[in-house]
Amino acid sequence: MRERRPTLIAPSILSADFGALAGDVRAVDEAGAEWIHIDVMDGHFVPNITMGPAITAAVGRATDRLLDVHLMIEAPERYLEAFAEAGAQVLTVHWETCPHLHRTVQQIRELGARAGVAINPATPVHLLRDIVEELDLVLVMSVNPGFGGQSFIGRSLDRIREVRAMLDNVGSSARLQVDGGVTPDNAAAVAAAGADVLVAGSAVFGHPDGPAAGVRALRAAASQTALRRV
Repeated sequence: MRERRPTLIAPSILSADFGALAGDVRAVDEAGAEWIHIDVMDGHFVPNITMGPAITAAVGRATDRLLDVHLMIEAPERYLEAFAEAGAQVLTVHWETCPHLHRTVQQIRELGARAGVAINPATPVHLLRDIVEELDLVLVMSVNPGFGGQSFIGRSLDRIREVRAMLDNVGSSARLQVDGGVTPDNAAAVAAAGADVLVAGSAVFGHPDGPAAGVRALRAAASQTALRRV
């Protein structure tokens, strides 16, 4: 088994203190988090409403870290340009919301961003086969999207392994990201299953010793796995 890239930590600002957002972002930046994850929800595809391009731009003013925007919205193609202009470097859309997924991925690339596709817990992994070679990132949701603080769905580990095998079989360098219920208690198992970007909100911003301690705890836990692949 080949050694793979180090696991990246992507704190989700969905769980940050919005009254002190810039400070929370700087805290996880200084603690070494590589990406900042921005969960965008529209109240239609998921039962919650969160943030838009203005917040994305504000986060970009607080950090030089990569801005990873996860669009849990209907008709995401209508908003890609606005988020790219706001500083998004990764734009992830849901397989479930894109009837013309190849076209949407191409649009993301034309905007100069990396293209990601997410799948919900009940969406079969094999549906990614016709698009996976065109992606920079695959996001496996390990909770049903809409709210932070949910518990990790245990069968997600098998789905992560299945996506990892799919990526490896086509020689893809795409990142495999996991979002939902990731904590220091399961980070090693998630990384060992093949994930190389861990999204965490509550485990970081809800850590009793602060967000920086949350990042460090996840990093230490993820590093425990000895199963490494490119």
